[in-house]
Amino acid sequence: MRRVLLLALVGLAAGVALGLLVGWVLWPVQYTNTAPVQLRQDYRDDYILMVAAAYQVEGDLEAARTRLALLDPERPARHVVELAEQLIAEGGRPGDIAALAHLADALGEATPSMAPYLEGRR
Repeated sequence: MRRVLLLALVGLAAGVALGLLVGWVLWPVQYTNTAPVQLRQDYRDDYILMVAAAYQVEGDLEAARTRLALLDPERPARHVVELAEQLIAEGGRPGDIAALAHLADALGEATPSMAPYLEGRR
């Protein structure tokens, strides 16, 4: 009985080890063309910052609105405002906050706390 139990435990351990080797090393899952809404929150924040930076360079509000609609089709500016408010509260990089504030303002969603970052840009 002990031998059967020992063999079962060794077989189980070998199966788990082989499964981890195959799943993590040999053929790991690779995500491609993932929608922004499916990203982790920190990557979504990066995406929003990239949209704001692209808007600063391109000045194309409709392109920015389309990109943000991938996160929230109903209120595309909501995530911009939330991220800007979060960075203001946490003392984030002024350049990032200014880009977000400028985009939020262009979308008609600027808040009073964004006003210092909009000065000279209106």
